[in-house]
Amino acid sequence: MFQTRHIEQVIAGIDTSDGAGVKLTRVLTGKLQRRLDPFLMLDAFGSDVPDDYIAGFPDHPHRGFETVTYMLSGRMRHRDSAGHEGLLDNGGVQWMTAGRGVIHSEMPEQEEGVMEGFQLWLNLPAKRKMSDPWYRDFASDSIPEYVTTGGVTVRVIAGSSCGVQGAITRPDTEPLFLDVHLPAGSEFSTEIPATHNAFIYVYRGAVKVGDTAVESRRMGILSAGGGVTLNAETDTRLILIAGHPLNEPIAQYGPFVMNTQEEIHQTLDDFRNGRLA
Repeated sequence: MFQTRHIEQVIAGIDTSDGAGVKLTRVLTGKLQRRLDPFLMLDAFGSDVPDDYIAGFPDHPHRGFETVTYMLSGRMRHRDSAGHEGLLDNGGVQWMTAGRGVIHSEMPEQEEGVMEGFQLWLNLPAKRKMSDPWYRDFASDSIPEYVTTGGVTVRVIAGSSCGVQGAITRPDTEPLFLDVHLPAGSEFSTEIPATHNAFIYVYRGAVKVGDTAVESRRMGILSAGGGVTLNAETDTRLILIAGHPLNEPIAQYGPFVMNTQEEIHQTLDDFRNGRLA
């Protein structure tokens, strides 16, 4: 039997800036890390004003987790201390495992136009926090998608949905990452493993889950359970994200996420002494 999740809480996010002054909305903050384990952060960015994004994200360090950047529109160049380089373009995805440590930059390769997308931070289990850094770009045309009989288009970035395997799978956290485009009046249902924490973020239009509406630029935290059914009265676009919780201690200091404060102190010492990457 299809057990439908409901909306437990609607989150507006916090307008802020990061990097060298890139304006963004921090949707998933530290206060939600336990509730939405294994996810640590979600930023949404979108502007056609160059001053809001042009300075980009110069060299900065990470350790202990993965970053997932999904570019709806725009061009961003990635370079890192492990020797990886790639161009993130319209509709593409960048997946980076920081592991034991990496220093990277993400810089716009455009001087005008819209830059819009998301960056998600996905925790690593203790056993993999000190793994080797890893990186891969996925061009837009390499991301599997399907269209339902009701005209809903689903891009499967990670995990699987309705029998369609996504561009990437990851161990331990088993993430599901969908970009769902719903025409006005359409309905979409998908299974989500009962073990997973899950949420949606609406970036166009509005959607109803049961009796609860989630408007544009809002996150809806989904209750525990099985799948979810989404109904759209207007043309709507959203991302649906779910993952298996690690249920491990979280010790975070800015761009470093470990399990204990002692590990954070060691990470800071490694960074200050050039041993991070």
